[in-house]
Amino acid sequence: MTKELDNNTPYRFIAVEGNIGAGKTTLCKMLAQEWKARLVLEQFSDNPFLPHFYNDAERYAFTVELFFMTERHKQLQEAFNRQDMFNPLTIADYFFIKTLLFAGQNLKNDELNLFRRLFTVLNSTFPKPDLLVYLHRPVEVLLKNIAKRGRPYEKEISPEYLSTIQDAYFNYFKTEQDVPILILEVGDKDFTTDKEIYESIKNQLQMQHATGMDLVELG
Repeated sequence: MTKELDNNTPYRFIAVEGNIGAGKTTLCKMLAQEWKARLVLEQFSDNPFLPHFYNDAERYAFTVELFFMTERHKQLQEAFNRQDMFNPLTIADYFFIKTLLFAGQNLKNDELNLFRRLFTVLNSTFPKPDLLVYLHRPVEVLLKNIAKRGRPYEKEISPEYLSTIQDAYFNYFKTEQDVPILILEVGDKDFTTDKEIYESIKNQLQMQHATGMDLVELG
């Protein structure tokens, strides 16, 4: 059940999530520019272990996940420690829980237990988003998007890996009771060129969503 509001959005912190290649960063940039919001983008390309991970996941998994966690923590800590009266809305292309979801797929046993303990300590310092948006696309569309952007270190990403990541997100959504979760079924639609789809996304973000999952099919 949703109720449309007159202002841009009733939320102060919106996190946009999705699988690899879903279009999270692109959407966040478009929204932040139009709504004059503070933008927080994950600096994933700065992770020097990422190319090695895609070639040898078992060997580099803990290193790559630890680097991601510390960098995300540093970035979010800086963002939320800053008072910005002129940008009351913050839009981020990730939520810190992403750290644990990916680690859960890539780490095993003792490494995962240690990682989870570290994550719990770091996560306690952050607010949860007022709205968590998840861009959902079929795996075959994700693979096309990944190929289109042409990052060399992403060439080895398999459909099976994308499926496990997708399952991890939805398993988490079933347990999250405090945050409204807006799942947008995007399919193969391109909101960068399709104005109607982009407007539909904005309209959804201008509504007050209740806690729990709200699935909306666009188009």
